[in-house]
Amino acid sequence: MENATTREGRLTVVRDAIAAERRELADLLDTLRDEQWNEQSLCGRWRVREVAAHMSMGFRLSLPATLGELVKARGNLHRMTDRVARRDAAAHSTSALAGFLRDNAHHPWTPPVGGLSGALGHDVVHGLDITVALGLDRRVPEDRLRILLDQIRPSGLKFFGVDLDAVRLSAEDLDWSYGSGSPVFGTAQDLLLLAYGRKLPTGRLRGEPSGRFTCRADEFTRRADEA
Repeated sequence: MENATTREGRLTVVRDAIAAERRELADLLDTLRDEQWNEQSLCGRWRVREVAAHMSMGFRLSLPATLGELVKARGNLHRMTDRVARRDAAAHSTSALAGFLRDNAHHPWTPPVGGLSGALGHDVVHGLDITVALGLDRRVPEDRLRILLDQIRPSGLKFFGVDLDAVRLSAEDLDWSYGSGSPVFGTAQDLLLLAYGRKLPTGRLRGEPSGRFTCRADEFTRRADEA
């Protein structure tokens, strides 16, 4: 069994990874042009600015405020997060949205499930929602990716609506794979996005089943128009 010292050391590594990811994403957001903030992300019908606003929601809203928003949304978590993200994206400047991440690099927030690893996944995946959609070549450091790839479980895949029946995810840049069956090849961070329920732009994945996990450029445009 893992002793207390070893466990605390592991948690410290994750905390440091979270802080580094938030600071790096804040720096990246500061470089975006105005029009990029309004581009469609990989995350549902959110633009880049809604994703950025959502990423800091847990820092800015107290528990009572969050519960109040949930009541307004009649208990629907997805409706609540969507409404708050759109409201806050409109209310705050882009520099403020970036600043929320930087100023809260060490904030102890964690999602309802997943603990610290879940918080790291929240930051990394939403960051990729932005950078992949914008065509930016940001590479998430390997140590952060491995923390998250090692946490992929059937329960998480089910939560995000990902069907990997008879599919094996196989990273081209890391010694990592998951599942069994017909292979889908891609970078480790693209496969992580897949495991979190994202549809990737055409051409980023290879393998016979890859079409199940991709989205054409015109589909991204349509989602943006419908938002």
